[in-house]
Amino acid sequence: MNLLEEYGYSAAQIDERIEQTWKTLFEGNKAQRIYFEAADETGYIYETLFDDVRTESMGFGMMMCVQMDKQQIFDRLWKWTRTYMYISEGELKGYFRFACHTDGTEKYKNPRPDGEETIAAALLFAAHRWGSKDGIFDYEKQALEILHNVIHSEKPLWNKENFLIKNKIDEDLSDISYNMPHLYELFAMFADTADADFWSTAAAASREFIVRCCNKKTGMSPEYVKYNGMPAPLKNHGSYFTHSYIVASNISLYTLWFGDSPDFETIARNLINFFDKKQVADFMDYKIDGTPRRRHSRHPVALCSAIAQAAIVLERRRTPIENEMREKARAAVERFWNTPLRNGKHRYYDNTQYLLSLLILSGKYMVY
Repeated sequence: MNLLEEYGYSAAQIDERIEQTWKTLFEGNKAQRIYFEAADETGYIYETLFDDVRTESMGFGMMMCVQMDKQQIFDRLWKWTRTYMYISEGELKGYFRFACHTDGTEKYKNPRPDGEETIAAALLFAAHRWGSKDGIFDYEKQALEILHNVIHSEKPLWNKENFLIKNKIDEDLSDISYNMPHLYELFAMFADTADADFWSTAAAASREFIVRCCNKKTGMSPEYVKYNGMPAPLKNHGSYFTHSYIVASNISLYTLWFGDSPDFETIARNLINFFDKKQVADFMDYKIDGTPRRRHSRHPVALCSAIAQAAIVLERRRTPIENEMREKARAAVERFWNTPLRNGKHRYYDNTQYLLSLLILSGKYMVY
């Protein structure tokens, strides 16, 4: 589904925008780019706000490379990840350090689940698109080892009782953005057959959890959330904050790959309605009921990108949406299209979400 083209943007316009965005992020000057190469045939995605390299950033980078058919850069990113972030001994063996300094030294050791799941998915896609090679570049083998470890380790990243992903290994709390049912459905097909039932159950649990966590009027969800669906305290990321935005992306990908869901449609509809006619510069940090807090959104471009993706969920339903709602969806996509990339220290998160949104909205974010 190429929603951008359906909404009137030409194939040439779309391709040019994607190429320009890629070049800015991967080839631009130091004030623009987020990709940097090291001397040992590696490269990393720089988290500009926190001055480090994270498994999240590497997973995003690897996935963008698969989708853009950039195998050489993919290999550099994966080699950096496997060389500097992989934990080879101790109780966390088989996981990846959550964050390293740009010289590869450890910053935070304990893993965060979104890195593992996104990296594993990117490796599987790489294996299917390009074919596996030897050693650490046996993409499929590496992916299967990660997926086995996250659920069979002595310290699993999933709560085995409710099949929900954790925020941290030793924390009975989830990060809403880490719930990626679209990936779990794929893992059920591509990972170890002995774990297929686990991944299918996790996909169902994650879908239900997303619905439970989203406010029934606004579609917003807290960033950190308890397993009962209640937000963590506001001071502990219990508001509609940075990671919360990715929910719109996750439900759009699920809808693209596995069909429409009335519950996901309701979330998408509520989000688009809430942000209709709001300007990107006016986006705020919100309580999930829509009450604005005192500070502006830390990552307004990422939020704008996410709301645009919600339009996919509406357009993929079996029956056409009403004209008024389609116009609001078009306006959300137009607002995204007219929003420039971000410069400065906040650019990593905003601009990765912008490029991923371009790929998703243009139908170029594929399952391989």
